[in-house]
Amino acid sequence: MWHESSMAAKKKLLSIIVPVFNEADNIERTYQTLLRTLKLLPGYEYEIIFTDNHSTDNSFAILEQMGKKDRRVKVIRFSRNFGYQKSILTGYLSASGAAAIQVDCDLQDPPEIILEFVRKWEEGAVVVYGVRRTRKENWFINALRKIFYRIVATLSEDTLPVDAGDFRLVDRKIIEELKRMEDATPYLRGAIATMGYKQIGIPYDRAERDIGDSKFSFGGYFKLAIDGIVNHSVIPLRIATYVGLVISVITFLAILVYIALRIFVGANWPSGFTTITIFLLLSISLNALFLGVIGEYLARIFKQVKKRSLTLVEKTVNV
Repeated sequence: MWHESSMAAKKKLLSIIVPVFNEADNIERTYQTLLRTLKLLPGYEYEIIFTDNHSTDNSFAILEQMGKKDRRVKVIRFSRNFGYQKSILTGYLSASGAAAIQVDCDLQDPPEIILEFVRKWEEGAVVVYGVRRTRKENWFINALRKIFYRIVATLSEDTLPVDAGDFRLVDRKIIEELKRMEDATPYLRGAIATMGYKQIGIPYDRAERDIGDSKFSFGGYFKLAIDGIVNHSVIPLRIATYVGLVISVITFLAILVYIALRIFVGANWPSGFTTITIFLLLSISLNALFLGVIGEYLARIFKQVKKRSLTLVEKTVNV
């Protein structure tokens, strides 16, 4: 009897984080798939944490019933939709496990890869992330994603993996670091990548969504792209500075040339309406562009100094 309880006490706890927003048709399927996968890890205990981003369908009702039947299921329902990244981060901060694994509720990221994640973690990796080799989605969105990942990696002052999403395993030490992080606009895949330690990517083929539609709009992708760039690079600000400096030098040289030609050559050009208009529009466009870049950074400073709560919890189950 003592031997059995001692062996059970030695089992490591894995926390599975599943963000949810209007996924009523997927929840049960995801739960059952995770159970089948986790049964292949008999040496571990587990908890499944669903973070409900204030779904407007009956997702929470389903999760609530699920939690009553299985104490390993924990549910956190937010008071409103706080966004995908904050939903994942709240899941990490609520995790009790020695490691946490984030899985989307649409099962486009195959849960069986979790077995490989755990194996690499046990071999010493602190972060194990999935690298999307192929995706069965709209070619245009796929192309934009590839461009985005490479732009962020190029602009970032840190090394960021390309074609890697939020499907990953993180060790407890990463979770503790996340608890100390104060970021009003978190971009987790970048924040975790910059923490260092041993991080390994596992290539896989991403499936297409079988049930329901993606909750990410084009605007959502664009916002995530801006967060990724602004959160990990000041290069856009430097570009604004350099371009402004180059234009100032060109303008100053043009003035000197104009004065020299007037004095030494006696040139007397008629007023160039087209030239003036072109340079005026160019100047206005550049000013608007770079004021926008500066505004993005100022907006993040504004949100940061307000120190609002990361998320607000409306209801919980088994937490």
